[in-house]
Amino acid sequence: MLSFGPAQAGGPAVRGGDVYALVRLRGRPVATVVCRVPPGKAPADAVAAAARAALAGRELPAPAPPGDPLRASVVVATRERADQLARALDSLLEQDHPDFEIVVVDNAPATSATQDLVEHKYGERVRYVRESVPGLAVAHNRGIAVADGAVIAFTDDDVVADPHWLTALTAPFAADPGLGCATGLILPARLRTPAQILLESHGGFAKGFEARLYDPARPPADEPLFPFTAGSFGSGANMAFRATALRDIGGFDPATGTGTPARGGDDLYAFVSVLAAGHRLRYTPDALVWHHHRETWQDLRNQAYGYGAGLTAYLTALLVRRPALLPALLRKLPRGLAHARTITAHREAAGAAVPGAHGAQDYPWPRQLSRLERRGMLAGPVGYAKARRRVRGVPLPWDQRGER
Repeated sequence: MLSFGPAQAGGPAVRGGDVYALVRLRGRPVATVVCRVPPGKAPADAVAAAARAALAGRELPAPAPPGDPLRASVVVATRERADQLARALDSLLEQDHPDFEIVVVDNAPATSATQDLVEHKYGERVRYVRESVPGLAVAHNRGIAVADGAVIAFTDDDVVADPHWLTALTAPFAADPGLGCATGLILPARLRTPAQILLESHGGFAKGFEARLYDPARPPADEPLFPFTAGSFGSGANMAFRATALRDIGGFDPATGTGTPARGGDDLYAFVSVLAAGHRLRYTPDALVWHHHRETWQDLRNQAYGYGAGLTAYLTALLVRRPALLPALLRKLPRGLAHARTITAHREAAGAAVPGAHGAQDYPWPRQLSRLERRGMLAGPVGYAKARRRVRGVPLPWDQRGER
C-alpha cells in the first residue's frame, strides 16, 4: 500500500515531477521512497516500482505483539495558532483508540482565539485548559495535572496524526508493565520549500522503521553514550508516558522547552529521567504523525540554534536536578559534545543523499546552520539558568510543595 501523506498536506510533490511517498505493508509503515514521475505517467506506478526496489532483500519487521490500549490522554500545548490547531484536533478526533480524551493547553495566550476554537467548534469533545506561565514544559505539566489517562501522549499543534497513531503508541504499555515511555515515527506532511527539503534530507524527525526497546538494565552496545543520546529515542511531537512514571520523575523541567530562554530540551530531559528511574523506553514506527516543517530559511536558522541550545540545556538540567547522574554524565559528556559537534561537521562535509528520503539528490547542509547549532550549544546552559530563575518557586500543578 502506498500513502502520499495526509489529505491536508496538499499532495505529495517535492518539486517538479518528484513524488515522496510512504510505503505500508499490511497497514504498517515500512519505508519512504522518492521517485521522479515521467510526464503523463501515473504516480502510483512509479512509486510502486520504487517501493519494490527499496524493499528488495530487506527483512521486514515482525508484527508488534497484541495488547489492549490503556485509557489515554492526548495533551496538545499551543499558543496563538488556532488554524494549525484545528487541523491537528480534527485528526486526533479520528483516532481508532477505544478510550481517550484530548486536552488542549493554551499557553500564555494573547487572544481568545484558541479558547473560542475549542469551545465553539469542539465543545465537550476537547478539554480546554489555560496555563499563564509561558513555556512548553510548563504547559505540558499543566496537561499532566488534569489528564485522567493511565497513559499520557503528547503531540504538537502542527501535526496531522495517522488514525492508528494513538493505538499504536499506547498499546505497548499494556504489553510491558515496565515500560515508562514510548515514541513514534514523524514524517513530513509536505515538502514544498527548500528549507523543508533540506531539513528532511538531513534526517528530519524520523528515527527509522525498525522498532527498538531501550532498557537501562541492558544498555545498547551500539550506543556508548546511552542514555545521554536522548535525541535518538524520539521527539516531543510524538511521545507518550505511563502517567505514574511521568509524575514520579516530576514531569518536565519547566526551565526547558520552547518559549523559554533554554529554547528546547524538555523532551530529552524526560526521556533520560524515565530511563534513569529504571523504566524502559520503546520506539515504535507504527505510531505515525505527519509534521508540518517550518517553511522559510529564517525558520530553519531558528530551529538550528534551538537544537543546539536545547541539547546543552537538557544536559544542564540533568546536572542540576538529578545529581545522582553526575558521575556517569561527566564520564560521557566530552564524548557526547564531541559527537554532537561531529554531526554538524559531517553535515557540512557533503550533501545528503538519504536512501528512502530524497533519492540521489544532494542537499548540502550550510555551514551557517552548523555554526548556529554550535552557538546554541554554548548558549544552552545560560538560557537554562535564566529560565530556571523565572520559574523558581512555581509549584508543579500536582505538587503544591513548590519543589523544582
